[in-house]
Amino acid sequence: MEVFLILGGAGFIGLNFIQYLQKNVSNIFIVNVDKLTYAANLNELKELEENKNYIFMKEDICNKAGMESIFKTYDPDYVVNFAAESHVDRSIEDSEIFINTNVMGLQVLLQCSLKNEIKRFIQISTDEVYGAAIGERESSELSLLKPGNPYAASKAAGDMLAISYFNTYKLPILITRSTNNYGIYQNKEKLIPMVIDRYMKNQSIPLYGDGLHRRDWIYVEDHCRAIYEVLRKGKLGEIYNISAGNEIENRLLIKKILDLCKAELKSQGIQCAEITEKLITYIADRKGHDRRYKINSRKIRKDLGWKPSIDFELGLHNTIKWYLKNNK
Repeated sequence: MEVFLILGGAGFIGLNFIQYLQKNVSNIFIVNVDKLTYAANLNELKELEENKNYIFMKEDICNKAGMESIFKTYDPDYVVNFAAESHVDRSIEDSEIFINTNVMGLQVLLQCSLKNEIKRFIQISTDEVYGAAIGERESSELSLLKPGNPYAASKAAGDMLAISYFNTYKLPILITRSTNNYGIYQNKEKLIPMVIDRYMKNQSIPLYGDGLHRRDWIYVEDHCRAIYEVLRKGKLGEIYNISAGNEIENRLLIKKILDLCKAELKSQGIQCAEITEKLITYIADRKGHDRRYKINSRKIRKDLGWKPSIDFELGLHNTIKWYLKNNK
């Protein structure tokens, strides 16, 4: 039985990845380690604990003694690191915790992995490390890193540290960099669930600047499948971009979500107010707000045979249905 050590498995993508493993991979034991910050999903963790091949442990990846104990006790074959501080606004307000978790915490994990001779270590990164896209230029895995905010800089530093462990110690490192994720379990501070939540409460929806900032979106299940493909078949020491080609301006995305929310409520026979753009409130732009990110995922598609399978409209519809049902 192979042991998967998942760091940050109570967060949005980590939780979805654990569920992906349980549904699609047999004969494995999952060790989920999370320090349970505000973004953790405790309700879904309770359901996971019913599985005999799963255990949850509350721990901070920055705690060297605690992590060494976990590695020694469970002797993982695979380590997948989702643990990170990831909210850009928070990193602008106070970057210290981002450096501690995304760099120093990662160093603890790399050292523990080195001592325990793991098979593979997947570092989950972000397209934001490349910085803002210029014109129609796409970033490949070989592009220069130009992070534009403290969060992105901390992830870029973590990536470089991980690669150094491959080059220096031959630690079996792989790095994935994805575009914006969406789907179930995401914290309401993020754009899509925030819009759904505020629409349901008839509250103002803040939109930075002129609303023309563009992002590419990938459904979280497609991302999880890509991560697993990299874990199983990726070439050690390599980086893999993951994107789905669903690029859209923030203001248009918000309008699309509002329309889909209304349509879903009507399909359930629920009367709702007319959609109005008055809910959208334009606010001062964020400091260091990158206009657009654009990466290509030709490498993972060509080398590993992965491609996205969830249509953007369908993914949004599934996401909205879940949030409307679970809105609290």
